[in-house]
Amino acid sequence: MSDSTTRGQTLRDDDDPNATSDTEGLTPRGRRVAPFVVAAVAVVVAALFIVLVTAGDGAIDLSRSSLLGKPAPASQGELADGSTFELSRRKGSWVVLNFFTHNCVPCIREHDDLMEFVEQQRALGVNGAEFYSIVRDSTRDEVEAFFAARGGDWPIVYDTDFEFSNDFGVALVPETWIVDPNGIVRQRIPSEVDGDQLSQLLQAYREAGA
Repeated sequence: MSDSTTRGQTLRDDDDPNATSDTEGLTPRGRRVAPFVVAAVAVVVAALFIVLVTAGDGAIDLSRSSLLGKPAPASQGELADGSTFELSRRKGSWVVLNFFTHNCVPCIREHDDLMEFVEQQRALGVNGAEFYSIVRDSTRDEVEAFFAARGGDWPIVYDTDFEFSNDFGVALVPETWIVDPNGIVRQRIPSEVDGDQLSQLLQAYREAGA
């Protein structure tokens, strides 16, 4: 085999006099910046990978809140008749608060389940939970039209000063909270709820406290 053939077989791309460098055409500034861009992209990809892995292990739990296990805030709002609703005065009863907006799609989807839940609780008499819709970002007319079209006759609390939203840290709706008869926050559900599951959850709390 000739020397020229051997050289042809072992010739690397970076030895090819006709090969084009990856950085050819870049300015000196561009050559300095390019490695940093690559490194930044690598960091972002690694971070996303960590999030995907740890999320599966429950690393992010949106149902957690610093309020859980503590006395509920003494929040106030306005009822449909103009009177003041004070959460602190509801001690002695299980209280379920559902944060709601009239045009929220998940709020609309869960509405039928909430009607069933309310009926289930009323059937329990004094042992049933009190249910309140905490309204934000909706006018009275919009809320009244919503309930007229879809049903439901439980108390509506207008969070006109965002006192409830701020006290409970609610940024998005729907969101549901359970407060026990001692005024202690027991559960936060930061998503659409299922009526039967909500009833079962509440019953489990009752039995645990019996």
